[in-house]
Amino acid sequence: MARDLSFGISVTPYAAAHSTVVEQVLAAEAHGLELVGIQDHPYQRRFLDTFSLIADLLARTSRITIFPDVASLAMRDPTMIAKAAASMDVMSGGRFELGLGAGNFWDAVAGMGRPARTNREAFAALEEAIAIIRAALDVGPERRVVRGEGPHFPVSGYPPGPPPAHRVGIWLGVYRSRGLRLAATLADGWVPSLGYMDPAAYRRASAVIDEAASAAGRDPDDIRRLYNLAGSITDGERGDDQLTGPVGHWVATLSAWAADIGVDSFVFWPSDSGTEQVERFAREVVPAVRAATGR
Repeated sequence: MARDLSFGISVTPYAAAHSTVVEQVLAAEAHGLELVGIQDHPYQRRFLDTFSLIADLLARTSRITIFPDVASLAMRDPTMIAKAAASMDVMSGGRFELGLGAGNFWDAVAGMGRPARTNREAFAALEEAIAIIRAALDVGPERRVVRGEGPHFPVSGYPPGPPPAHRVGIWLGVYRSRGLRLAATLADGWVPSLGYMDPAAYRRASAVIDEAASAAGRDPDDIRRLYNLAGSITDGERGDDQLTGPVGHWVATLSAWAADIGVDSFVFWPSDSGTEQVERFAREVVPAVRAATGR
């Protein structure tokens, strides 16, 4: 059975535009959207720290779910990622999910004193980290410790907690075959971006996840399929890119992607810094896609 569709926005964590970011998120919640994603690039001097911003936005909202889109493992150790995830989930009453990626922009990562990894090392570290984070987030009321043998994250005895308010999902932002297999076997969701993966590639990658999940004894439908989208809702003709055009074009495109390539959650990165695109997406596009798909 097809999963119900979810819709949200992505906001850019510019420090100079903090008030505008707040307005966009409040508009998203007021107009019934369900998700907010925030990219994580601590080495970008113009950006606020993503986890600090998420905590701020969760405190200002009451319904919407917020997630790092995606958290850079290159910049954050898994024990502290788990601690922050559990803390924000508790404080928000279960409105935090964990988008997670292996990392990129390795020169910038090294410039902040973190280790630069090869692709092979980065995915090995990601696999290690997922096991640590999942064990920590699944902590119950009984006392126990989480351990990891390394080599990237040797953890001799981490006492996790507090228990999250709900089971925090781990959504991987991955594109390569090894990352897709990790999503299939260890994660709760997959969150690529249209700018890095077009719909044809999305379909192929999703099939890899399906096959690997089935081989691991998992139901592929248990893995959420998100898609980060950039574009502009206009009143005129279609633009040169896939998602610049009138409402009808958006509705037809997103409905087709839900039906044909298996997307169940659309995260819209609006082209302007105000709330007009957010409101149009929520009022005009989302209800029409739900009606067209019956989801």
